[in-house]
Amino acid sequence: MAGNIRLEVVTPEKSVVDEEVQIVVAPGTLGEFGVLIGHTPFMTTLKLGTIRYNDTEGVERCVFVSGGFAEALPDKVTVLAESAERRRDIDIQRAKSAMERAQRRLEEETEKEDRDFTRATAALERALHRLKLVETKRSL
Repeated sequence: MAGNIRLEVVTPEKSVVDEEVQIVVAPGTLGEFGVLIGHTPFMTTLKLGTIRYNDTEGVERCVFVSGGFAEALPDKVTVLAESAERRRDIDIQRAKSAMERAQRRLEEETEKEDRDFTRATAALERALHRLKLVETKRSL
C-alpha cells in the first residue's frame, strides 16, 4: 500500500515534527514498532530512544524522545513526548556537560537518597543517547 502518513511529535512546550512521512519507527516500551499508511490503530507508551522516519523524499530523519505516548491511526502517528529534539538540534556540548555532571553525581560517595541516584542515572542515559544519535549521523 503506497502513500504517506502524518507524523506529529509534540512536547508540553512545542511542536517538534508536523509533516507527511513514508514510515515511522519508534521505541515502544515493549519493543520497537513501525507504522506505514493503513496501519491498525493502537496506542502505546514510549521509552527513551530515537524515532526514525523517512520524509516524503525517502530521507531518514531522527528525533530523540525521552518517553511519552504514541497513537497510531491508519493515516497519522501522534507522539506526545516528555521531551524531544531533532538530531540536528542536539547541542553536543550541552549533552557532554550533562553526561559529565551525571557521572560525577554517580561517583560521589555520599549517602544520598535513592531518588538522587535514579535521577543521575536517567540523566546519564539521556545524555549518552543524544551523543550516540549525533555521532551516528557523523559516521553516515
